[in-house]
Amino acid sequence: MTTLALGPSWLDPDYLLNTFGVWGLLAIVFAESGLLIGFFLPGDSLLFTTGLLITTNQLDFPLWLCIVLICIAAILGDQAGYLFGKKVGPALFNRPDSKLFKQENVVKAHEFFEKYGPKSLVLARFVPIVRTFTPIIAGVSGMRYRSFITFNIIGGILWGAGVTMLGAWLGKIDFVHKNIEAILILIVLISVVPIVIEFLRARSKSKKAAAEGEAPGAAPSSRGRHAKR
Repeated sequence: MTTLALGPSWLDPDYLLNTFGVWGLLAIVFAESGLLIGFFLPGDSLLFTTGLLITTNQLDFPLWLCIVLICIAAILGDQAGYLFGKKVGPALFNRPDSKLFKQENVVKAHEFFEKYGPKSLVLARFVPIVRTFTPIIAGVSGMRYRSFITFNIIGGILWGAGVTMLGAWLGKIDFVHKNIEAILILIVLISVVPIVIEFLRARSKSKKAAAEGEAPGAAPSSRGRHAKR
C-alpha cells in the first residue's frame, strides 16, 4: 500500500495500523471522537484502511468484531467529550490558543451545533475536526443527556460501521488497491458532502422564512399609507 500524502508519515493509516494494530486504532477513534487533543488524528481514512486491510487478509482480525469495537470506541469517545464539556462549560471559550488547541475550532463546532441541533452529533461524525469538538459543545450547551446518548449511538454506528464496511467492500476491487491514495483523499472529500447538503437546506429555509416574514409586514404599511391619504 502507498502512504497517504495528506500529512506526516506517522499519521498515515497504514503506518498506524502496522505499528499499533487494532487496539491502537480503537485508542485513536476514542481520542478523535471527543478529546481535545484528538482533532488532528485521521478518522475516515483510518477506518476505511482498516476495512480494506482486514478483507485482504493483511490485518488479522475478525471484521465483525473490529466494527463492534470501533462503534463502542466512537460512542465512548463522544461520551467523554460530552462530560468534559459539561464540566468545563463556558471556560472552554476563554481558553488560550496553543499548539494542540485553537479557539476557532471551538467556535466552528459551536456554530455547527447551534445550526443543526441534536442531529449535528450524527452529521459531525463525517466531518474531520468538527467531529471532535461537537460532543464537547453539546456538553457545554447543556444538551439533555437522553437526547445526546441517542444521537451519539446513531452517529457512532453509522460512522464506525459504515466507513469500515465501505473499506472492506471496496478492498476486494483491484482498482482500489492500485489507487489507494486517491481513494483515501476522495473519502475525506466525500465526508464533507452531508454538511454541504444540510447547509444548502438551512440557507434555503432561512431565505424562505425571511421572504414570508417580509411579505406580511409590507402589506400593512402600504395600507397605512393609503389610509393617511
